[in-house]
Amino acid sequence: MIHEILRVGMLECNCSIFGDEQTREAIVIDPGDNIDDIREMLARHSLRVKAIVITHAHIDHIGGAARLKALTGAPVYMNANDKALLDHLDVQASWLGMDLPERTEVDSDLRDGDRLTVGATELNVLHTPGHTQGSVSLWIPAENKVVAGDTLFRDSIGRTDLPGGNGRQILRSIRERLLPLPEDAVVIPGHGPSTTIGREKEFNYFLRGL
Repeated sequence: MIHEILRVGMLECNCSIFGDEQTREAIVIDPGDNIDDIREMLARHSLRVKAIVITHAHIDHIGGAARLKALTGAPVYMNANDKALLDHLDVQASWLGMDLPERTEVDSDLRDGDRLTVGATELNVLHTPGHTQGSVSLWIPAENKVVAGDTLFRDSIGRTDLPGGNGRQILRSIRERLLPLPEDAVVIPGHGPSTTIGREKEFNYFLRGL
């Protein structure tokens, strides 16, 4: 499995590209910006995008989705509970002092328990609300990796003081959906370096007592 991580946009969102070596199918997760760089990486591996997945509708994760959809024709998947955030991209842009990106259309509701495939590899959808109400994580058993969006970081957790955030809820999501994953499972957060489930259990201050 091809896996490339690009840091995109002013907040350096981790955009993941998963590609299958046999079928050349790809899924792009959180194309927040820098679509030319994403397109170049896809071309380097001769990959065809079959799905664009949004872990949550903050502008730094979804800002480039409309352009990538237009370039590839791939459908956009997002949990419907984040529709209100998507509808207020203008407010989000004003918070950051950035230009308003084109609003993407969402083709499919991404629900807990859904499965997406890249070639023969499955990506399992875990609804992990708390950072936002529609936050999801993608667990990929064959790769022993979980793309956690802004739910879990190395040494931290997602902020909950923005609209849709809930501090108790994010801890419950981490405890019930992420911490049961294998200790050596690699966590790809929405920003910053990767980590493992075991490391965060041991060292993450916010997870003490979970």
